[in-house]
Amino acid sequence: MTNRRVLRLLAVAAVLVVTSGGAVAVAAPADPPPPLRLVAATGSVTLDRYPGEGVWLELPTHIVAGTKPFEIRAKRASYADPIVVKQVTESGTKKLPAGLVKSFAGFDAFTHVKIVDSAGAVVLERDETFCPSGFGVRSRPDAPDTSPYPRGCSNNPFTLGGVWGIQAGWSVPASGEWYDGAPVDLADGTYTATITVNPRYITLFGIPADQSSATVQVTVRSLDLDDPRPRAAKQPGEHGEHGDHAANANGSPYTPAARPANAGKVPKGPKPDLRSLPAWGIEIGAYDGEEGHDYLSFNATVWVGGQSSLVVDGFRQPGGDLMDAYQYFYDAEGNQTGYAQVGTMEWDAREGHNHWHFTDFAQYRLLGADQQVAVRSGKEAFCLANTDAVDLTLARANWRPDNTELHTSCGRENSLAVRQVLDVGNGDTYAQYLPGQSFDITDLPNGTYYVEVAANPDGKLHESNRTNNSALRKVILGGEPGARTVEVPPHDLVVG
Repeated sequence: MTNRRVLRLLAVAAVLVVTSGGAVAVAAPADPPPPLRLVAATGSVTLDRYPGEGVWLELPTHIVAGTKPFEIRAKRASYADPIVVKQVTESGTKKLPAGLVKSFAGFDAFTHVKIVDSAGAVVLERDETFCPSGFGVRSRPDAPDTSPYPRGCSNNPFTLGGVWGIQAGWSVPASGEWYDGAPVDLADGTYTATITVNPRYITLFGIPADQSSATVQVTVRSLDLDDPRPRAAKQPGEHGEHGDHAANANGSPYTPAARPANAGKVPKGPKPDLRSLPAWGIEIGAYDGEEGHDYLSFNATVWVGGQSSLVVDGFRQPGGDLMDAYQYFYDAEGNQTGYAQVGTMEWDAREGHNHWHFTDFAQYRLLGADQQVAVRSGKEAFCLANTDAVDLTLARANWRPDNTELHTSCGRENSLAVRQVLDVGNGDTYAQYLPGQSFDITDLPNGTYYVEVAANPDGKLHESNRTNNSALRKVILGGEPGARTVEVPPHDLVVG
């Protein structure tokens, strides 16, 4: 008897009920859950805010998947092409309507939030983006105990491909996630919030009308700055200069190796492909202690394509603040095939760092209109972490990397060894806003320049392709000293 026939018989048996008189009756089977539904975890919530700050709308609503996973693939062929979105089902893929998705942060205008005060006046009404790959959890006991899907959506404007999904029987937050931008201005008091899935998604994904809306009582209260409770954690997507961290967890799928006895050699087989994205988030600013100077700040992302992740182990030199760095290589099945020494890691004791940096990973320069170097960033060493999903549609992309922040990658001062990994499809973003890293443009004349992001500038890392290691982003400087301006033209269809 086949497994399928056994399951069919069990399903029939499940609806047979023995009555008190001994007769056998047929009970109506429970209705299966819909493909998606919106639920509220609680009917009330208290939102805190600090003086001078708004309120993050962390409402207790969630989207729950039914008996099948909800899976979406988003992809653009180039930065000059729109994002194409498809839903993956057991029977194949279904292309979703054009224009449904404008960024890789999720579905635009998925829910509508309406907030009224105690007098019945509408104080806020807006649509919100929904990321189907929010931090999901199992929401019923018979659901699978693990999920293959990513833990978030990408806020990087140069993302190429995304995978979004909710495991069967799992739920993800429907409101209050980082991708909805700034907090809102709500005075202390009591409100009623109504959260509703917008009609186009109700129809598109088969959400029942009676399971597409929820009402929550909201209490807003102000906290003083001396309140012992911590502020909300830094929102995902705000990739800074990789701040302080805890102990190295070595949260990598690759098993750490013993310290090499020699420099090793590079084997044949799969290699990572380091690629640079154009700079983004470009702004003018001045920084504490640097009055009288104008700086051009920017975000820079280097990511890994190709057939293999970038794996670098550092082994501490006896009694010193340097580690010998080795790149490891793996075959298509993930078996280690070799290693090669690729430089060093150094301990950075500066405030805001306090971790191990791998040297010679990337280089940032500001080029003139003739593409000759005008200013070079002082940033020369990096702690590698999978901060941004850039293209999870690649064949060997890791949808759920472990080392997504510094405490999983960068070690402590007393570490004997560290492992730093960039997985296929993922990138590491650094925000270059500190003096010495951002470009000092105080004495530069107005005009056209290019921000260059270059991966593996000295060729120490071994990769499959070095023709895509550099990316340029055009900027136009203007204004006067102390009031400089920057214009950043779109990069094809990408603005940001």
